[in-house]
Amino acid sequence: MKYDYQETTKDLLKRIDIHSKFGSRNIDQWMLEILPLQKGQKILDVGCGAGKQCFSYYDHLNGEADILGVDVNQELLDEAKAENQRRNANIQFKELDFNKPFDLPENTYDLLSCCFAIYYAEDIPFTIREMHRVLKPGGVLFTSGPMPENKQLFYDIIREATQQPIPPMPGSSRYASEIYSTIKNTFSKTELHIFENPLTFETVEPFIEYTRASLSEDRRLWKSFFQDKEDFNRIMTQIEETATRRLEKDGKLVMTKVVGGILATK
Repeated sequence: MKYDYQETTKDLLKRIDIHSKFGSRNIDQWMLEILPLQKGQKILDVGCGAGKQCFSYYDHLNGEADILGVDVNQELLDEAKAENQRRNANIQFKELDFNKPFDLPENTYDLLSCCFAIYYAEDIPFTIREMHRVLKPGGVLFTSGPMPENKQLFYDIIREATQQPIPPMPGSSRYASEIYSTIKNTFSKTELHIFENPLTFETVEPFIEYTRASLSEDRRLWKSFFQDKEDFNRIMTQIEETATRRLEKDGKLVMTKVVGGILATK
């Protein structure tokens, strides 16, 4: 089998789609249950991508909120804007690099979310201080990211297939430690919530598609594993063979997503 080696923003959307199709729990519903969302709020979503969280907030509040989504990726922002137009919604989207001072006024937002993105920040304390600055007094920051226990089956299969150590992941290696401690030191109150979502694959194809998308999207993290298309195909073939043996032995593949959600009050 040949595997698509093209680096594309579609990889992220493919992983999100697989989460929804094969998971037993809905992370968006979990977020809505723990977030202090209220009509009339000013909401900022940092690292909004194609707008998934913005649209979730908009639907939950029946459009009665002032929502701004920001991201550094123009391709994803274009997708968000197109979906916003299709829905005839009034969400605003703009470009923002969270490694630089936010071009936003201080003490402005009731809620700021940053879902599965903050661990890519170059300077975690700087980015968190900027988030703190633009929140109103009493405003809430919500971030989500992988915990160290996240998707162990995924890493176990890759390790077995390649006989190579897994490189440090910026999410699971930074989220529960550096990021959580920085937020605790910056905000007046913090809470850590845990979300677990087992993804069950009864055939090998969706697991391989998830793996392909993960390695392609985060290729800079996996550069010790492959350098070009030929390397990528070789690694993916090894992973597919190992995953197939696991599936034949166990009857299914269960990869559990373990996500932390930090709620912090200014």
